[in-house]
Amino acid sequence: MRMRGLMRGVSTEAALLLVGIPVLLWTLIPIYHMFLFAISPKDAAFSGQLWPTNPTLRNFEIVFGQKHHFLYKFWLQMFNSLVISAGTAVLTLLIASAAAFAISRLRMKGGRLVMNLALFTYFIPAAFLAVPMYKTMGMYGLLNNDWALVLAMVTVASPYAIWILRQASDKLPVELDEAALIDGASPFQLFRLIYIPLMVPSLIAVGTYALLLAWNEYLYAFLLLSRETAITLPVALGNFLSADDSPWELLMTAGFIYALPPAAIYYAFRKYMSSGLTAGAVKG
Repeated sequence: MRMRGLMRGVSTEAALLLVGIPVLLWTLIPIYHMFLFAISPKDAAFSGQLWPTNPTLRNFEIVFGQKHHFLYKFWLQMFNSLVISAGTAVLTLLIASAAAFAISRLRMKGGRLVMNLALFTYFIPAAFLAVPMYKTMGMYGLLNNDWALVLAMVTVASPYAIWILRQASDKLPVELDEAALIDGASPFQLFRLIYIPLMVPSLIAVGTYALLLAWNEYLYAFLLLSRETAITLPVALGNFLSADDSPWELLMTAGFIYALPPAAIYYAFRKYMSSGLTAGAVKG
């Protein structure tokens, strides 16, 4: 019986490997080709070789030194992306944590209905809301302002963030709240001293999700920001595609560099991402 169970476990692991290895390779191949472009000379970028004959770091030197006219504001645009992404993450956490606390712990009347109505917005693709969002930001004079993109991204991220945090909050023992209230704790003290510390894994997961969502956004950034000093790097890199002779090796190099910060963030918080974003998988 024990041997049968062992063989069943081995066969399950083998089946998972047969599925997992191709998926991993399929995911890594585009990244590998991006790196090949980054270390290839311009005349060898499309050679189709698995490794360039004369690999070079010249492309990285050009990007880091902003030595191409499409890259004159590279570091400023990278900073814009960082500020907008961080602002989105912080504002999403403030809104989502407060809303989830009110709905789950304070049992605010009508809170769950509001949350479900917010989630209903996901039935409409975010791309369809881009033009109405553009008109709204124009009415309030926020176009070409970082706040326009931050508020747009918070609007997109908040419903899912509230749902995740509410699900995780529902799993916290109610006895903790009752004991704190008996001791005279106010709702704000309950939120700050009990709720927030216990919700740290889910908060990190939601914050990372919101940050990466804003970091990778292109459509809203393209519509809401147009000044060269205000745009984010994804929009700036889109300028490469309008050139008659696009320097693909520089585009791939800049893209590779731009992909490193979110990859590092995800790697650092990967255990929170897997546990925090699935906090509501059991209890609905």
